[in-house]
Amino acid sequence: MDVGTVIAAIADPTRRAILESVRHGPRSVGDIATDFDVSRPAVSQHLRVLVDAQLVRPQRSGRHNFYGLDLRGLTLLRSYIEGYWDDVLTAFQNAAIAESESASRAPAPRTRAPKRR
Repeated sequence: MDVGTVIAAIADPTRRAILESVRHGPRSVGDIATDFDVSRPAVSQHLRVLVDAQLVRPQRSGRHNFYGLDLRGLTLLRSYIEGYWDDVLTAFQNAAIAESESASRAPAPRTRAPKRR
């Protein structure tokens, strides 16, 4: 599994909405389909993409499939994004150090003695 698969899966607004719809607990395909203006087979196709990206996981109960979050894909996506955040923090730290060093090397500002009249 690569992060590109996860990003491609959530690039589609319908898949993101499906992902949100199972955020608080597993739901059946039929239940998920009632939230959308697409056919149940289309919802099933979207779910297949989300399963392949390890963003949702099917759970069989009798004749019904329920879909809930799969943390593997979300963990991969989070690690990828946090890598950028680490880069940003490192760049900020380096800029702060450079500014501090620059300020400590700068000559002290000159002060003028007050004029006497």
